[in-house]
Amino acid sequence: MDPFRLPRHVIPGRYDLRLEPDLTAFTFRGDATVTVTVREPGPEIVLNAVDLEIDSATLENDRGEVVRGTAVMEAATERCRLGFGAPIAPGAWRLRLAFRGTLNDKLRGFYRSSYKDASGTTRALAATQFEATDARRAFPCWDEPDFKAVFATTLVIDPALTAVSNTPVVTERLEGGRKVVTFADTIRMSTYLVAFIVGDLEATEPVRVRRTPVRVWCVPGKRRLARFGQEVAAASLRFFEDYYGLPYAGEKLDLLAIPDFASGAMENFGAITCRETALLVDERRASHVELERVADVVAHENAHMWFGDLVTMTWWNGIWLNEAFATFMEMLAVDAWKPEWRRWTTFGVSRAAALGVDGLWSTRPIEFPVRAPREADAMFDVLTYEKGASVLRMLEQHLGPEVFREGVRDYLRAHAYANADTRDLWAALGRAARQPIPDVMDGWIFQPGYPLVSARLENGRTLVLAQQRFTYLPAPPEGVTAAGEPGMPWQVPVQLRVRARGTPTTHRVLLAGAETRLGLPEGFESVLINEGGHGFYRVRYGGDLLARLLGELAGGLAPIERFNLVSDAWAAATAGLLALTDYLELTARLRGERDKNVWSILAGSLHVLNRILAIGDRPRLEALVRDRLGPAVTELGWAPRPEEDELTRQLRGDLLRALGTLGDDRATQAGAAALYATQDRDATGTDPNLLGPIIAILAHAGDTARYEAFLERFRTAETPQEEQRYLYALAGFRQAALVEQTLGRTISGEIRTQDAPFVVRALLMSAHGRERAWSFVKTHWETMDGRYPKQGLRRMCEGVIGLATPELERDAREFLVPRRAELGEKTLDQYLEQLRVAVTFREREGAALAAYLARFG
Repeated sequence: MDPFRLPRHVIPGRYDLRLEPDLTAFTFRGDATVTVTVREPGPEIVLNAVDLEIDSATLENDRGEVVRGTAVMEAATERCRLGFGAPIAPGAWRLRLAFRGTLNDKLRGFYRSSYKDASGTTRALAATQFEATDARRAFPCWDEPDFKAVFATTLVIDPALTAVSNTPVVTERLEGGRKVVTFADTIRMSTYLVAFIVGDLEATEPVRVRRTPVRVWCVPGKRRLARFGQEVAAASLRFFEDYYGLPYAGEKLDLLAIPDFASGAMENFGAITCRETALLVDERRASHVELERVADVVAHENAHMWFGDLVTMTWWNGIWLNEAFATFMEMLAVDAWKPEWRRWTTFGVSRAAALGVDGLWSTRPIEFPVRAPREADAMFDVLTYEKGASVLRMLEQHLGPEVFREGVRDYLRAHAYANADTRDLWAALGRAARQPIPDVMDGWIFQPGYPLVSARLENGRTLVLAQQRFTYLPAPPEGVTAAGEPGMPWQVPVQLRVRARGTPTTHRVLLAGAETRLGLPEGFESVLINEGGHGFYRVRYGGDLLARLLGELAGGLAPIERFNLVSDAWAAATAGLLALTDYLELTARLRGERDKNVWSILAGSLHVLNRILAIGDRPRLEALVRDRLGPAVTELGWAPRPEEDELTRQLRGDLLRALGTLGDDRATQAGAAALYATQDRDATGTDPNLLGPIIAILAHAGDTARYEAFLERFRTAETPQEEQRYLYALAGFRQAALVEQTLGRTISGEIRTQDAPFVVRALLMSAHGRERAWSFVKTHWETMDGRYPKQGLRRMCEGVIGLATPELERDAREFLVPRRAELGEKTLDQYLEQLRVAVTFREREGAALAAYLARFG
């Protein structure tokens, strides 16, 4: 028997659930009646359950037969075996189960969260997080995505509290001093989409999108922060109904802000749960990036109501069908709602993050076999979300948006209320496009990595395009087995722009083999590969072609095209395909750049150099930073101008932050201090895009008094965004004693377990705090492993990428490799390979970098 897949001889069709949570003792009792169909006779029923006590199990049918069973729990496989002594006859049965459990503090299953009310008293609420395989911690069930069923939930709660679930309330009554809340039946759906939330909650007035009421729920006192999230929810729901050509299948749509939440949000059908930072926001005091995060997350979860909830992957290897599509669709929806935000341009930063991981030997395909639950947990990463969305965008642009949408609609209609896999999607898109999709797409989905497309001139008029797999290291590092076939070419939809005699023309080429040739027109001036920036590949130009292209930096290239040019150059330098000094000379040509996305890759590369530099060379790097950023900061100044768009306002904050921290610029630090001193608590006199940068600059230059002041602002923050600004600022203070204080707070309970791993990660990635942070992690590993959510622990370990010295790398490998299984083997391999890339870069380029920086002091 497969230890991770349930047998198929008993199939659930309906769950009638009754749960009674106790928010004082942090326990719950439950009863489940599951209507099942027995397909084959057998003496036992096997289903999923873990961290539960099964008190009784009985079977009965319409003929009046009742069979009592015994329950045996199997912790290793998270299963429960119900034995009934004799074979169960095929047909319809009702399985009745009584069970008990604990409202845990691990932010998974049925768990407890807490917050402080207006009087400072700590209050509790109960919430659920079931994806991927944690519904089994709340009630015994067939906890696999293709066991879809209808769920009818009843919650028995304190009369002073409120209960929310996937569907509307149909009845409320008092029973024995408790409030019994019964909810309508759900659609046919997977167990991981069930949700119930119990606490002192308040809701906005509903906004109707056609027939659907949309509300936002939160703890008392925060409803004033719900308007923007509700507006996004309504706008995106309307957009998706139009795009998909199918009405939303639920009777209501609630979005709930949960104080303690391990991920960003969860697409429970009709009851989306979110971190407070991803749903609640004060528009007057929030930066563009904070508003963008709320918009992206809400649109993403709404997109799931179709992709994931209505149509669900058959098994966890297909999770990309949920997450990549939701990421792709969030971009479409937000771009349609706020075109001035230019989301497809700013998505280039997310695409670059995916390219960074997918350039490792330890990468994986977007879709690959999944057996154990922990393997499913590790699928929620940049490859599933950002690479998956990037590949879909590339396909959409290749087929055309209308054809692509028609294929998506066909797929949803064909598989509504059921399950599907990648082949089903390809079939639907193929029918719409009248061409075979697997020929083009299978290499992108089932093969790891991506191509480096090289472009060179031959005989002055022939463009030669060639592809090979891009990797940062020439060979797999120790302990890593390379996945995939290195020599297998991709089907690369290349869009290129040829400028000849001042006129640009667009050409589309499918690069299917190792190499192809194209004739160039007479009088050609330049060639840009990956026009529009939608291709998921890197480009390397021959010297003459690159020189021609650099001549167009000032005005001939779109922002996303400039971004890709710089991003590809930095990747080439990191991989040893371009001298670092040549890359640094390219940064000198970009002093006049005014696009925030281009500057994000420039600033990011300078941060990497700061981590690999010897301490004595850092002042010279600071001088280089001031040289590169100074002209733009001088031009933009501190005050926004009336005609500026949001992205320019964000750029100002990004540049000032980098100049005041990485550049350690005293004038910028003084300016930040002066502006901060003039603000009242509401910070109404400052552009919100500057608040985070000012706080970060003051932390970098701050002392103990400033630390204490920021700590108090963290404790008394009035919005989730304000709390986050001051929390992460604590990791920016450089004094050893303050670093130790911040680390101590990550395990003392003062910082929520949803946030603490990210604070530790920030310190591991910092040049000033990494040694102390790493020592702290090793000393307190067992405590962190016991307290932090598993995905939080994995994200914390990403910080080892910052331990970019040979000595720290050896130590990290020795400590973490024995813990590969608990962290996710592929995930840890990727972190350690990224660390190897950084150390290799340091060893290869260190001397040249020091010599280059000598001119700055």
